[in-house]
Amino acid sequence: MAAHPHHGIVAILPCTDIEASTAFYARLGLSVLSDHGRYRILTDGKGWQLHLSSEGPPGWVVPGRNPDGLYVYVEDVDGVAERIGDLLLGGGPTHRPWGMYEVSVSDPDGTLVRIGWPSRPAG
Repeated sequence: MAAHPHHGIVAILPCTDIEASTAFYARLGLSVLSDHGRYRILTDGKGWQLHLSSEGPPGWVVPGRNPDGLYVYVEDVDGVAERIGDLLLGGGPTHRPWGMYEVSVSDPDGTLVRIGWPSRPAG
């Protein structure tokens, strides 16, 4: 991690199986930056960063009842969708009414992950 990180915000995502979650997010283009066993920091080397934590007590995350979600902004929505085609929810990328071209997947713990880029001004 840089000595002086830029202003930003990073999600800490709970997971039940840190290996499965790491493998899932690797398909989105993230790799391990820092591994602390039950806590990992992933990055794409271009600005994305995600912290995974399996440190919580049993039942902390309940797949199928997970209310968490992430939105990943990336220009090459089609390229990412092609890499994860077997995981897509509801088909390929679509222009949405809120002005985004996006696709959705679910991570191993049921976290909704939307991948998109503005397709036109919202409103």
